[in-house]
Amino acid sequence: MTDQQLKKLKDQLTKELEDVKNRLHEDHHLETTELSNYDNHPADNATDLTDQNTEMAIEQHKEEEVEQIETALQAIENGTYGVCAVCGEDIPFERLEALPTAQTCIEHANHDFETDGRPPEEDILGSSTDHPLKDQGGVRDYEDSFDDVENFGSSDSPQDAVKSDQKNFYKK
Repeated sequence: MTDQQLKKLKDQLTKELEDVKNRLHEDHHLETTELSNYDNHPADNATDLTDQNTEMAIEQHKEEEVEQIETALQAIENGTYGVCAVCGEDIPFERLEALPTAQTCIEHANHDFETDGRPPEEDILGSSTDHPLKDQGGVRDYEDSFDDVENFGSSDSPQDAVKSDQKNFYKK
């Protein structure tokens, strides 16, 4: 990597660090839409809580981004920037240009993204989608879904139940 390329990346990282730090602790707390929680619908409270959780996650992401940029700038100062932390080979300039905070070459980058996994909630809820069930040792399909719901319970009251003589009436 040439000195000019290194300077370009350092300037880019410095500007990006300044931008992220300026946005890091912006004081725009989400305000609730209600004056009191006493008569609120639970969904209104849930919306407010979701908005707060989203803001917290964004804030955490910004903090992690600051750490990555500072690590990259420290590597520039130490003279280790652009060298893979795993194998010691030079990281191609194109990779650093696309991802200036990269600490590894593409071969040693984290490729463990789970893209076809199911949500972890399904393990707890016992979803009836096509996947092996740990406790039953089998595979279930969507045809079992209605049976699962019916076995769990419904809002049918006794008068909604079909009596045997009514079954014959409906068959005619």
